Amino acid sequence: MPLVNPNAAGIDIGSTLHAVAVPEGRDINRVKSFGAMTCDLKAIIEWLRYCKIDTVAMESTGIYWKALFRLLVRHGFEVYLVNAKEVRNVSGRKTDEDDALWIQKLHSCGLLKSSYLPGDEQETLRTMVRYKKSLIDDASRFIFRL
Repeated sequence: MPLVNPNAAGIDIGSTLHAVAVPEGRDINRVKSFGAMTCDLKAIIEWLRYCKIDTVAMESTGIYWKALFRLLVRHGFEVYLVNAKEVRNVSGRKTDEDDALWIQKLHSCGLLKSSYLPGDEQETLRTMVRYKKSLIDDASRFIFRL
């Protein structure tokens, strides 16, 4: 497949570990694993800059993607947040590094689309509505208990 995004990276997000893959020839190691602390996220950005990466695709795993996503956007990267179902690799044994390479390959070929991300105002409203629903559900449970 032709390369659409030659400077693309792929990131497999985890709760404690992020695997980052870059195109071949950018560094000795194509894939590096980083922790999930703020200093690790900054190290990811430094490495991506060193490898001359413009665009990054990452899975939307739980809430673990949010901190890295915001940091990448703040540092000028074009970030694609993709649904994990769309980037599933073939069945069989897999590692985080293999997933990162697969995401990088799909993104460099232009086969991924970014998920919809609401703006700050809509995100706040969405959070409040969800919280109100949980309070109503809790109240119902307490009434049934009485």
